[in-house]
Amino acid sequence: MSKRIQANDVDVYYGTFKAVEGVNIEIAPRTVTAFIGPSGCGKTTFLRSINRMHEVLPGAHVEGELLLDGENIYASNVDPVRVRSQIGMVFQRPNPFPTMSIRDNVLAGYKLNGTRLNKARADEIVEKSLRGANLWNEVKDRLDKPGSGLSGGQQQRLCIARSIAVEPNVILMDEPCSALDPISTLAVEDLINELKEEYTVIIVTHNMQQAARVADKTAFFNIQGVGEPGKLIEFDETNTIFNNPSNQQTEDYVSGRFG
Repeated sequence: MSKRIQANDVDVYYGTFKAVEGVNIEIAPRTVTAFIGPSGCGKTTFLRSINRMHEVLPGAHVEGELLLDGENIYASNVDPVRVRSQIGMVFQRPNPFPTMSIRDNVLAGYKLNGTRLNKARADEIVEKSLRGANLWNEVKDRLDKPGSGLSGGQQQRLCIARSIAVEPNVILMDEPCSALDPISTLAVEDLINELKEEYTVIIVTHNMQQAARVADKTAFFNIQGVGEPGKLIEFDETNTIFNNPSNQQTEDYVSGRFG
């Protein structure tokens, strides 16, 4: 299921404001890639552009090519809804649907797409997805209880289960552990390492120790000043980024001199 992502000279705009400029990057299947950099440098904006999520804001658009296994997801004949079914997203704060049960949260993607499932198939998807998110054993006896009744860490894993239930090719994660305690963070990090066996995973994080723990490769974004677009400064093996970066800006950031 995992697929390759390639960005060619990608600029991301909000109206006339260029938020991200000139991103060229190739992300291999079945890997974890971390986006790091100071606040406001465009890493989340670029992440959201990978599944066209930024387009929910009026006037937002992309120039350049963003390829999923060679197919330009911004081509005029490509449906953004189909893109988002192939490229799932997990947000900064756990966001299970509060009025839905745990079971219905997992199946929400199918209901939103109008896909009808018989009970046996629905049960199969729920169990497989919750097992995939390392949550099944904790919730299997209360699937009809509200998802909002789970702990923060469990809610985030429920959101991951909801994302993988529709069998995407790529999973995007926008600071998925920033609202979690250390134990829940460890559980999600362990899960990320397991997910890369089947998916391409991209994570935005401000926690550089987390990037070092979970990412195969790391991309460093930076911004030159207020009102300037964010840019990809360096992309390499995570060990290289943290121990022997080739760019002075990367060196200054990972060593704590700024940001």
